[in-house]
Amino acid sequence: MIKNAHITGKVEYREGDGANITIRPGPCEVDETALDATISWTDGDSRGSAAMPIGDYRRYLSSKAIQINAAKAG
Repeated sequence: MIKNAHITGKVEYREGDGANITIRPGPCEVDETALDATISWTDGDSRGSAAMPIGDYRRYLSSKAIQINAAKAG
């Protein structure tokens, strides 16, 4: 299930063996599975997405660098 979230701290991912890339703070969507989490965001006219191991994602949640938006009552 895709969740709306907000990046509020330093969140990084790595493409292959390259250097860490920082995801800019702001709104994003997170699709979490048992093995990984995919974060998607927009930056102006550009769209980005990054998959990271679930352990890294949970560490970002624990440190509040990524915060899941509370569901709105309807």
